[in-house]
Amino acid sequence: MNLVEIKDFGFSYPESSRKVLEHVNLNIKEGTLNVIMGRSGCGKSTLLRQLKSVLAPAGEKEGEILYRNIPLRDTDHRTQSQEIGFVMQNPDNQIVTDKVWHELAFGLESLGYDNATIRLRVAEMASYFGIQKWFYKNVSELSGGQKQLLNLASVMAMHPSLLILDEPTSQLDPIAASDFLETVKKINRDIGTTVLLTEHRLQDIIPYADRVFVMDEGTLFLEGTPREIGTKLKEQHHGMFLSMPVPMQIYAGTDSSLTCPLTVSQGRQWIRDYIEEKGITKEQIQQANQRLERQGEKNENETAGFFGHLKRQKENTPPAIQMKDVWFRYEKDSPDVIQNLSLEVKKGEFYALVGGNGTGKSTTLSLLGRVHQPYSGRIYLDGKDLRSFSDRELYCGYLGVLPQNPQSIFLKKTVLEDLYSVIGGRKEKPSNEYPISMKKEKAIEGIVSLTHLEGLLERHPYDLSGGEQQRLALAKVLLLRPKILLMDEPTKGMDAEYKEELGSILKKLQSHGMTIFMISHDVEFVAEYADTTGLFFEGNVVISKKTRDFFAGNNFYTTAANRMARGLFPEAVTGKDVVSCLTNPS
Repeated sequence: MNLVEIKDFGFSYPESSRKVLEHVNLNIKEGTLNVIMGRSGCGKSTLLRQLKSVLAPAGEKEGEILYRNIPLRDTDHRTQSQEIGFVMQNPDNQIVTDKVWHELAFGLESLGYDNATIRLRVAEMASYFGIQKWFYKNVSELSGGQKQLLNLASVMAMHPSLLILDEPTSQLDPIAASDFLETVKKINRDIGTTVLLTEHRLQDIIPYADRVFVMDEGTLFLEGTPREIGTKLKEQHHGMFLSMPVPMQIYAGTDSSLTCPLTVSQGRQWIRDYIEEKGITKEQIQQANQRLERQGEKNENETAGFFGHLKRQKENTPPAIQMKDVWFRYEKDSPDVIQNLSLEVKKGEFYALVGGNGTGKSTTLSLLGRVHQPYSGRIYLDGKDLRSFSDRELYCGYLGVLPQNPQSIFLKKTVLEDLYSVIGGRKEKPSNEYPISMKKEKAIEGIVSLTHLEGLLERHPYDLSGGEQQRLALAKVLLLRPKILLMDEPTKGMDAEYKEELGSILKKLQSHGMTIFMISHDVEFVAEYADTTGLFFEGNVVISKKTRDFFAGNNFYTTAANRMARGLFPEAVTGKDVVSCLTNPS
């Protein structure tokens, strides 16, 4: 039986001639786990929000959405609130009370349940989701992963028939994301709740999906099982194939006739079967590992040569970023969030900081951006004390900051106006950053092309998808032409295809001397593009290494490719590394 039927549905935002959704036809069977995937801006989030009337954006609609064979528009608010649960990307946008226990009870209270039923369901949810230890905590004390789990538990307390999740792990570290998606699978498997979600992190969820739907430019163009979708995307050379699980991508890079693996564990067995199938010897495996080691040394020497060139330009060049014995707490009597932190980032280096939610990574970036001040220790940029910079000197052409929430830097009603606001509006005015000889139109055209914002210029920034908002925020920051770029989760909400382009953009900026400091939960992106990676834990950097050495030496906090191949190719940290070892073993 179909729980949801979407029939020839179309949608466009107010005053927009372009349809965000067009001729979408989709059926969701009761009790199934369904994944919708597609490029950033293809209409995934807009489609999901149409399935709950109170969240549906304003605009022109056509077609029909049925819930249990009844038009959704005729389904009353109480039924939708109780039977259709929705978990958003940003956990803070959904939390409405100050205590964990009250958040669990809030939805039930709003629906008018009696106290006995509320107590029973709250206790049930707290036990099922393992919330007992922080049941009486303030919500403000929770990590991002705990907040998202609380949102999920609060929705499930109302016993919904349909659970909708819109990029629910976009702000979670890899381990918390894996745990969260494992809970979603458990809800579907044990309780029988129908699940519909969008997710760019497909590694932990798509192998278990009953049905996968692929969207592109506002329409649904593929549906099937995970293996069917992977095969079709590969055959069509579609960019969304890059979003498929790493084991599937590695498989596609070979000429194997074996069954395609979907999970890391299946991938491990497939590698051994492939080696046997192709007759690859132990000596060839050893040669492949030696080649990876030599490549790593070559990359390190090239990086060292670049830094050496900078140093030769000016002897005793100080680091671009230096933190010395930094301590910070948010309140006078609260625990220290940053504890005796010392950190150095060389000029022109791409440094990535990874670690769990709530360890202090974003706080570190806020200190570097002078949003907060440490109560002890010093921070230097190019050897100059951060406190001695004027605001104009710091933020106009020296330091660019891309925040975790891109909406925090949006100021205008359209994307185009927001871009112009960075350089003083549309009128030509002389300034140090943009002299009158430089045409602002050319600057805007260049950054729009670089960040692929074409076709979005008349849209309101808040109407963009998560990935599109990230691109707009990056465009605004780059218009200031900073020497040092600070980024907090820049790949959040981005599809794999644009991540590749973002990586190329960052490496190009780095080649022109820009220093990049990035906080990220996207270990696959970090492994591909960062020079150096540090692990943050309890307010400090536990270890900092060259990126390949960092991921090759970790058992848990590493890439899917490394977990899949480390038994045979311990130095392989990306899918490309594994494919190279298998297809060119000697």
